[in-house]
Amino acid sequence: MFKRPLMMAASALVLVAFGALAADDGEKLFNGKDLAGWEGNPAFWKVEDGTLTGESGGANPCNKTTFLILKDRQVGDFELTARFRFLSDQGNSGIQYRSTVADAKAFDVKGYQADFEAGPTYTGILYEQGGRGILVNRGDKMEIAADGTRKVTGHFENVKGLKLEKGRWYTQRIIAKGSHLIQEIDGVRTMEVVDNDAKRSASRGCLALQLHAGPAMKVQFKDIVLKETPAEGAKPAK
Repeated sequence: MFKRPLMMAASALVLVAFGALAADDGEKLFNGKDLAGWEGNPAFWKVEDGTLTGESGGANPCNKTTFLILKDRQVGDFELTARFRFLSDQGNSGIQYRSTVADAKAFDVKGYQADFEAGPTYTGILYEQGGRGILVNRGDKMEIAADGTRKVTGHFENVKGLKLEKGRWYTQRIIAKGSHLIQEIDGVRTMEVVDNDAKRSASRGCLALQLHAGPAMKVQFKDIVLKETPAEGAKPAK
């Protein structure tokens, strides 16, 4: 179990700014019964035991990364929480946010992704699917300038060595306020960034869940709750 890190003064101010988000219980995005409100390839996505389940392997390999997309919905400034777990020895998944549907028929999405895997390397990073690739490594606090230049401004040391246990539920929390993005797992901050890239940053877009191409895997999601706040000066996702 990881202990919540001590927050610096700047982080405390961010949490105050987000305080209004905790004033209500938020909106549940999954009814626990069926795929209502979501769309994805039925060969890989289903509801099992009250969870959104992505599964591949055997006679049903996933040769191209695919997504389960929240239908007809764009989000800007928000707090999202979701519980997830892997039921396989291998696997790579994540939660897309402020993203763009690149190909609706192929259920292909690009944009920000809170990445996690059944492995030692990528859980907790910020990845830009179909774009800049790894934006922020696990444990880093970063600023990205208007010209795309990246500068690491701090570290969260207590996430070193983070590796997910098969079958165990974890809680992913994502906070987006303007250009400021925060990701946490079980209350531990895994990355923080201010993304001011004039060409590639996004202030609004869709939400989606990922099933990565490759080895057989099984990932499940539940208790997905969204709390939105009014966006200021929002621009569309690239």
